[in-house]
Amino acid sequence: MNSLNEFVIGVDYGTDSVRSVIVNAGTGKEVATSVYYYRRWQQGLYCNPAENQFRQHPQDYVDGLETTIKDCLKKAGVDIAAQIKAISVDTTGSTPVAVNAQGIPLALLPEFAEEPNAMFVLWKDHTSIKEAAEINAHAAKYDTNYLQYVGGIYSTEWFWAKLLHVLRVDEKVRTAMHSWVEHCDWIPFLLTGGTDAKNIMRGRCSAGHKALWAAEFGGLPPNDFFAALDPLLDGITDKLYKDTYTSDVSAGTLSAEWAGRLGLSTDVKIGVGAFDAHMGAVGGQIEPYYLSKVMGTSTCDILVAPNADMQGKLVAGICGQVDGSVIPGMAGLEAGQSAFGDTYAWFRKLLEWPSQSLLLQTQLVDAETAQKLVDEISGKIIPELSKQAAALPLNDNAEVAVDWFNGRRTPDANQLLKGSISGLNLGSDAPRLFRALAEATCFGAKAIVERFESEGVPVKGLIGIGGVAKKSPYIMQMMADVLQMPIRIHQFEHTCALGAAMFAATVAGIYPDVQQAMEAMGGGFDVEYTPNAGLAGFYSNRYQKYLSQGQYFEQNTTSH
Repeated sequence: MNSLNEFVIGVDYGTDSVRSVIVNAGTGKEVATSVYYYRRWQQGLYCNPAENQFRQHPQDYVDGLETTIKDCLKKAGVDIAAQIKAISVDTTGSTPVAVNAQGIPLALLPEFAEEPNAMFVLWKDHTSIKEAAEINAHAAKYDTNYLQYVGGIYSTEWFWAKLLHVLRVDEKVRTAMHSWVEHCDWIPFLLTGGTDAKNIMRGRCSAGHKALWAAEFGGLPPNDFFAALDPLLDGITDKLYKDTYTSDVSAGTLSAEWAGRLGLSTDVKIGVGAFDAHMGAVGGQIEPYYLSKVMGTSTCDILVAPNADMQGKLVAGICGQVDGSVIPGMAGLEAGQSAFGDTYAWFRKLLEWPSQSLLLQTQLVDAETAQKLVDEISGKIIPELSKQAAALPLNDNAEVAVDWFNGRRTPDANQLLKGSISGLNLGSDAPRLFRALAEATCFGAKAIVERFESEGVPVKGLIGIGGVAKKSPYIMQMMADVLQMPIRIHQFEHTCALGAAMFAATVAGIYPDVQQAMEAMGGGFDVEYTPNAGLAGFYSNRYQKYLSQGQYFEQNTTSH
């Protein structure tokens, strides 16, 4: 099959932006890429970090989709549009939204255009902590364990907790809402011109990992389960779905409207969507029992295993194990850390306060020069901290941090938890605190690996993808030393978008399955970090301090 002149588009919706890439389906070579930063999100609209509220307007998603694909086509040249065969999409998650009967997000209607509860509830929104706790308590009353495939603990970051919270706090949205839809399911519905919410094709990935769907249950838990939890949920399953689809399945073809907007053919196939880290694992050429770690604002850790190996195994405290959620025919297991890059970004922002608050007020230089100084300082903080932290002598009594700055995702989700730093003294400077934070994120990764292994799922090594993996050698080497495992860094810069492109090539029929697409389109790895065996004992001792500190704060603090 000659696929050298066949091209596909992968669309990757991240926390801050959406990126589209055009990829040669025969070689996996990136032809063009374009990124769009969400305009309203950049302005901080509809978010209240102090209340853990993070909402995104669907218009930002629509604008970004059109802008990036058209920009890619322009960069690639006029002749390539006719050779685009398919588009597949990944998004953050769980990031659901209330839609009307036509499948339109309520915030796209004039009467809800400025209502945060009518917008997409971003994965990192933790306003539904109370509802998640109620779901966990409620599930314990049933003979059937409806949480068994999501690690036994339901998280505030997920589908049902967010839905129940929105229904409780906003009567107008509750009245207008017909269904509740994940971002990764809505974009394919949009591109295919869907007009009926009941026809939205729900992805196996989002449904299994966040919404309690399981083939063993015959779909979602029964209506009685939800009606008994809260009467506001009575009848909601009738407006959702019974069937789910893996991402090698087509959701339809590009609608006439979107074909016209983008300059593409209505023959272009649209794939069923999935979460970013799941498609990113495919883009990063995941192998059985290698943990694919997508390192961005948070981490999402993906492991695949043959279904036969997982018979009788249920890994406690992770974000689910779902047949076909990553690679059809294999079990996909998900874990992750709620704050990874966000931890470093928080510390950088803390250190930026003098320049952001004082330097811009100076009368010593003009405003343009002051702004350039602020921007230069901001860009150099993390690289310089990394350099100076790496030069510090190893000290078993150095500051210890715990990485729960946005709660704990895994193992054992608890979004009430907070980050901490101990062992501070008058010699605790910025490089020492940065080292403690870096250690904490690596120890959080170790806790995840240990949970898999203690539950009988071996981890052979790590595959690092995402911004931190590509840009932070200091943190990657530390992680290899902490885990005493090799870490391979995938060579493709936009790995999630590449994974989406691999699924698009499969949906288009260019490859019979995603494994063959992955083999043909994957470019391999450009860096490998090998562990320093001589540091095993040092980091083992430090890790025990991390565990002890975390245990203390978990047992002795409560946040509301």
